Amino acid sequence: MSIASDIGSPANRRSDAGDSEIVLGEDWDRPAGAVESELRDARARRSMFSLRGSPLARKIIVFNLLVLVILVAGVLLSNSSRDSLISQREHALAMESQMIAEVFEASLPRTAPGNLITRDGIDPEEVLSRIGRADDSEVLIFAPDQTLVASSRTVDATPARPIEGATDLVSGENPFTSWLTSVWEGLSRLLSGGSTQDQPADLDALAADLVLPALQGSTVVEQVTSVDGTRFVVVSPIEASNGMIGAVAIIASAAEIDQLVGVEREQVLQMFVIALLVAFGLSLLLASTIANPLADLAAAAELGRDKNARKMSPTRVRIPDLTGRPDEIGRLSGALRGMVSALYDRIDSNEQFAADVAHEIKNPLASLRSAVGTMRLARNEDQRTRLLDVIDHDVRRLDRLVSDISNASRLDSELVKEEAEEFDLIRMLGHLTEFHAEDSETKEIEFISDLPQEPVRVHGLEGRLAQVFVNLITNAISFCEAGDAVRVWARQRDNRVLIVVEDTGPGIPEEALTKVFNRFYSERPVQQFGDHSGLGLAISKQIVEAHGGVIWAENIRPTEADITSDPLGARFVVGLPL
Repeated sequence: MSIASDIGSPANRRSDAGDSEIVLGEDWDRPAGAVESELRDARARRSMFSLRGSPLARKIIVFNLLVLVILVAGVLLSNSSRDSLISQREHALAMESQMIAEVFEASLPRTAPGNLITRDGIDPEEVLSRIGRADDSEVLIFAPDQTLVASSRTVDATPARPIEGATDLVSGENPFTSWLTSVWEGLSRLLSGGSTQDQPADLDALAADLVLPALQGSTVVEQVTSVDGTRFVVVSPIEASNGMIGAVAIIASAAEIDQLVGVEREQVLQMFVIALLVAFGLSLLLASTIANPLADLAAAAELGRDKNARKMSPTRVRIPDLTGRPDEIGRLSGALRGMVSALYDRIDSNEQFAADVAHEIKNPLASLRSAVGTMRLARNEDQRTRLLDVIDHDVRRLDRLVSDISNASRLDSELVKEEAEEFDLIRMLGHLTEFHAEDSETKEIEFISDLPQEPVRVHGLEGRLAQVFVNLITNAISFCEAGDAVRVWARQRDNRVLIVVEDTGPGIPEEALTKVFNRFYSERPVQQFGDHSGLGLAISKQIVEAHGGVIWAENIRPTEADITSDPLGARFVVGLPL
């Protein structure tokens, strides 16, 4: 008996599965005529801007716009530019008040003491009239006892010289931004909680109150917010040779700052409007590229479900082909198409299995009916005995067939439910060969076991794989006669292990090498007719492939060069990953 000692990769022995004949639906780029009419009508009713029927599109748009609104609101609420302008304005007013105080100090006599109340050495109104002012600020001159001795309200001041080259404030106000500004101001007042005073502030009294702190030698700044707006009160001391003789107070409005902030806010709102429109358009585009394909996938699945549920024009589910997209939707489309294809393959397999079962059961039933009908015509006991033997054989054949069919139908669910574990494959094969060696000895068949000494650990269902090797060994023994031999050997090849079961029986007809793993196919001697259901090898193949392995059959020949020579036996090879 010649046995191959080296077995290569079985990849070249496996027949490639042809393309599935199941129609999964139109490709995305197919013409409209290839699209199912219901799906085409649903697409026609849906536009890129249809948001009412797409919660996902609405969420995408709302979330994108909400982020923009929060960003703009945060910029406006932070009000950092207004705070900076107020700080700069306060410092500018402090410098202005100090400069006016220095003007008064320069107007005092150098040797004689000065007095603002008695006009001794200085006339405060005359000095104040020579100071030009360009803004709407007011200048008040106080004596040390907080008496008002001069005011710009009653003095005709020299007008300030015009400034050339300075940029005037330009407001970009338009009706929409004006409306947004009014809305924002209303929200700001609502959020501020009404912190402004209900009555105008008495700024002259406040300035008088700040005179005493200013006479300590520092400039005092106070900011007042009331119903008529924000005002600044700045007081600086006037120092003479005989000490502090008074103070200069400037009362200024923050209207210019509010104008600057308003212009900046209008610019922010204008950019917000533009960004809002751009974000809305881009969100629509993004929503259409996400929601519309998902809607097509869902509609296709629902269409097939509803048709089959109503039993009206049942058709296969048609999943659009979006696998050309390099994103998750393309992956989802491919996964759904693969899942549908696998589902229909399973359905077709079950239907074929049911048809095969019906065909296989009909044969013993027909034999039984013929035997029972013939028994009525039997004339002697020998004929009845032979007919009873036929009936008994057919009943046992039916029982075996039903049992094998039941095991085969439960195999898929059991392979999924059972927990795979790591086990020693060589140890399991050793137990099986010991048992079958005793059975072979009673039939005068030589049983050879050639297993490695080192353990080979595989991950899988030990009981199911044992079922495979029991089936292969018993098949090999059943085809052997007295004087033949069966050999079981295993070899580890890189990342896989090969288990081979060989016999010196009649071999396998060449035309049957590709059929032996089909359900209910049996190539048996006449004397063994009805003793086997033809499901053993099919179940074995299913178990091996569930473990990620391969199984194939071949004949043992005296030389590979002459494939027409009579086989010396049959060989079944199982390859399992490690």
